[in-house]
Amino acid sequence: MRTIALIALPLALAACEMQGGDPVTRTEIGPKSEERVQLRRQASACEVTVFEGVPLTHCIADPAKHTISAVLADPQGTPYRSLKTYGAALGQQASVVAFATNVGMFDAEGQPIGYYVERGERLKELSREDGSGNFYLKPNGVFYGTGGKWEIRTADDFFSNVGDRPQFGTQSGPMLVIGGELHPEVQDDGPSRTIRNGVGVDAEGKAHFVISEAPISFGQLARYFRDELKTPNALYLDGSVSALWDPVTERLDEGPSIGPMLVVTRKE
Repeated sequence: MRTIALIALPLALAACEMQGGDPVTRTEIGPKSEERVQLRRQASACEVTVFEGVPLTHCIADPAKHTISAVLADPQGTPYRSLKTYGAALGQQASVVAFATNVGMFDAEGQPIGYYVERGERLKELSREDGSGNFYLKPNGVFYGTGGKWEIRTADDFFSNVGDRPQFGTQSGPMLVIGGELHPEVQDDGPSRTIRNGVGVDAEGKAHFVISEAPISFGQLARYFRDELKTPNALYLDGSVSALWDPVTERLDEGPSIGPMLVVTRKE
């Protein structure tokens, strides 16, 4: 059972495998009392919505207002493995975080199994290998960016057309939407249902992060990006370990250990 705390709309939701843990309130990490009061006066970048009967949380990163960074490990090289651990390490710097989420597939040690770039340093090369599991349901893809320009491309497109190393990048799979069409292997409403999250970039360059609050199929999630958010390309990020940190609403998901994260911060 996974419990998610939302100030405006509390939800107690049943989840699939590998879900667990209790919500941790914002009071345990980051700003102290006066700064928390100021933080709550800010509008959250996330909102709760419903699509085809499934509750979702939709967070928007706007290049005019936000920056995006990839985060994996502490200065000693130890993977954080949770949003709570990362938030605690930030201390007072947590006040600039708009939201954060887990991204990309990872191994038992929390290391990415596909392309991963953090602060312009490539820690893992692009994977074009074949295998089993969601990551290898080709085409998979890369979400990446430099400055305020964020893009999603299939892995082959990225390999062929992106020469400069971005400031951040994470590879995951499968793609959900490719050029305005659903991934060819994604069923309209397949039998596989779990908590899932993904990301898409719209025509204005805004990045839309979506996490389901109840089990959802690949097809439903893909259609939400295509039909509601109008993102020509969207990438699946992860499944039952999906987690979100929204400091304004004091939401901090806990559960199984995660790997890489993307952190969206407000510009000064």
